[in-house]
Amino acid sequence: MLNKVKIGSLFAIILLFASCGAYMNQPLTTQPARIGETSFKSRLNNISPIKPIEVGVYKFRDQTGQYKLVEGGVSYSTAVTQGATSILIKALDDSKWFTPIERENVSNLLNERQIIRSTRQEYNRKNNLAVDQTGNLPPLLFAGILLEGGIISYDTNMITGGAGARYFGAGASTQYRQDIISIYLRAVSTSNGKILKTVYISKTILSQAIDVSLFRYVNVKRLLEVETGVTQNEPAQMAVKEAIEKAVENLIIEGIIDGLWQPKGGQKVIDKIKADYQAEQALAESTKLLDRNFRDSRGKTGFDFLAGTSLMDGDYANPRMGLQTTFGFKTFLFGPNFNFGVNGSVFKLRNKNIFNKTFTALDANLEYIMLPYDRLSPYIFAGGGVMLGKGFDAPKLQYGLGLEYLLTKKIGFKVYGEQNVLFDDNLDNLVAGKRDDYYWRFGVGITLYLGQTYNRAKTKY
Repeated sequence: MLNKVKIGSLFAIILLFASCGAYMNQPLTTQPARIGETSFKSRLNNISPIKPIEVGVYKFRDQTGQYKLVEGGVSYSTAVTQGATSILIKALDDSKWFTPIERENVSNLLNERQIIRSTRQEYNRKNNLAVDQTGNLPPLLFAGILLEGGIISYDTNMITGGAGARYFGAGASTQYRQDIISIYLRAVSTSNGKILKTVYISKTILSQAIDVSLFRYVNVKRLLEVETGVTQNEPAQMAVKEAIEKAVENLIIEGIIDGLWQPKGGQKVIDKIKADYQAEQALAESTKLLDRNFRDSRGKTGFDFLAGTSLMDGDYANPRMGLQTTFGFKTFLFGPNFNFGVNGSVFKLRNKNIFNKTFTALDANLEYIMLPYDRLSPYIFAGGGVMLGKGFDAPKLQYGLGLEYLLTKKIGFKVYGEQNVLFDDNLDNLVAGKRDDYYWRFGVGITLYLGQTYNRAKTKY
């Protein structure tokens, strides 16, 4: 018993270490201040503007109005940072494409300039020098573009879940939660007030918790109790920072594409930036909520090539696995979810030292694909057919379920299982009991899709 406890405890601890790198980097001592996380790692690092653009940022506000949720009430601390303006100015400066001009606290700047003028004028007066009304201060830079916008949403608990298991006092569990933050950034011309460009960026915030515990009597009056775990929360401030930096990057790229500003390198650089951005846009448009990557649906027709095992469930004991192969054809009906297919299969059913026969089957199925635009989708099917063998022919019904993953736009890999119900109890040459014979089939294979894919915009092939 003690050896089992040791093995179980060791396995649980190894699982925890393998699952969470944060566990191996616990802050056991205080840490000194350090330089902040590196900013603005983007595809524009090696692309420079012909001339930086002067921009002003008055305020990049938190427009969510949300406060942090805590157990037992609401905290008066805001859910997202109130310093987004500083983050935006830092991102603009790091991009090398913009020259940020102080506008958030411009009143402080104007007051200080007035103090300088007054001080210089007073000094000149006391020393019988010529009084310069301007105080010899150069004029302020003016911004050709204003950047406006803000943090417009912070949605919590978009995804929550977890998993766990416990057996005889030993167990482990994991929990997770995902939030989403969204920002808008727009460029406004100061000469005519025209909105030149608007970009929208969203960023997920992930929180995870893993724990392992053991609670067991290892001997009489000897109780072993072990607990360990770790929780990791992605900082909301870092999510805001990453979203703002991405917004600045997209603003630069869209401005280049629309001719608002020019990069060094000419049209060749512009074409490359445009091609890369269009590829990113296509990926973004196909990625929906929950990070599901949507793609074109399967082609209108498909050919199945499957192989696996079959298992007899009749009147004899000790069934054994037999080989089976299936070839089929299907075509989609009424859209990308439903298809009708026919297939033929050859398989072997056997019981140990008693029954061993080869059969063929012709089936017709109606199949329902649950997530037709996802790479990975479960599906269910049901239908009828006929089973043929030496000295045995019988109609049957079959139903099953499976999982399909699209390796490419035309090739899907699938695993499935099905039950075949007969209306005859003489499949294994023995009639016993009231239940008819049936058998199972399990397999893997590929589906080759051909023809036009489903058009979601026109809702037809």
